[in-house]
Amino acid sequence: MAAADAEGRLGRDRSSNVIRVSEPLLIGTDQPRALRCRVLQSPLAGVSDRIFRALVRRWAPDALLFTEMVNATSLELGFGLQKVEELAEESGPIGVQLFDYRPAAMAEAAKRAEAAGAFLIDINMGCPVKKIAKKGGGSGLIRDPELAARLVASVAAAVALPVTVKTRLGWCDGSDAVSWCQRLENAGAQLLTLHGRSREQGFKGQADWAAIAAVKAALTIPVIANGDINSPEDAVRCLEQTGADGVMVGRGTMGAPWLVGQLDAALSGRPIPATPGALERLALAAEQLQALVAAKGDHGLLIARKHMGWTCNGFPGAPQLRHALMLAPTPETALALLENAAAGLE
Repeated sequence: MAAADAEGRLGRDRSSNVIRVSEPLLIGTDQPRALRCRVLQSPLAGVSDRIFRALVRRWAPDALLFTEMVNATSLELGFGLQKVEELAEESGPIGVQLFDYRPAAMAEAAKRAEAAGAFLIDINMGCPVKKIAKKGGGSGLIRDPELAARLVASVAAAVALPVTVKTRLGWCDGSDAVSWCQRLENAGAQLLTLHGRSREQGFKGQADWAAIAAVKAALTIPVIANGDINSPEDAVRCLEQTGADGVMVGRGTMGAPWLVGQLDAALSGRPIPATPGALERLALAAEQLQALVAAKGDHGLLIARKHMGWTCNGFPGAPQLRHALMLAPTPETALALLENAAAGLE
């Protein structure tokens, strides 16, 4: 769909050039699910756990968030159950993203996720990590379109929830993204999230929003644009150029859980929440550290280190603080470093 057509569907305030999302996004046909927020938070391995999602919810209560990616084979063997079973503890729509190459295993995993309260089931066909792709999962499915279609059809037949797919333009530059995405739609996908890069690109180069626009024009199901969306201005430009039904943001939220809410405000025509300042960032880092330690013991410190490293930036002394936090031997030491840094800024 051309950007001009998107104006009529999403609406535009010509005085401010802001796209205004006026209606919920409906996913599915038989029992459609409605999303009031057109900004989705991407699943991020080792990042988008329950504690991180709770922070994102603070700024974006209606956004569709996802569990970390779940391996259907591991779930079958009894591993990774917590990622699915903890859904009942959360508010707002939560999707479960599954990956594997075996249709039967994916169907059974989808049933478990549905029983746990998932908002929808998303199939990962875009992860570029070699150890996943080599085994036929993630972006590896791009190289076997027939298997990919059987996998989508198997999951769609197993659950009443909408089944969606997150994928890339193709395996390499020059791939036929339109034909690939049409095959997924014909197999039963009810929404497609499209990262505007090939698998070979990984996260290098610039996302091809024009290719996303071509796919959107050829499909009848909703298309969510992904790639190089790191600010409210990016989100608006992306919808203008692609005509997509919404955007998904991933790595841009690492250390910035407020970004989803800022993008939602920009697309909805509301005032954009301010980016937290230094003291707020330090308080947020301390809160996340304490929550992770409470949930996971001392191992929570190891997980928190990367979050603190992302969050603690953009203020005097931040590089030195990040270095000290990476070496902090105990949660108490790390918390004291954050508190001392805050005291020095007051």
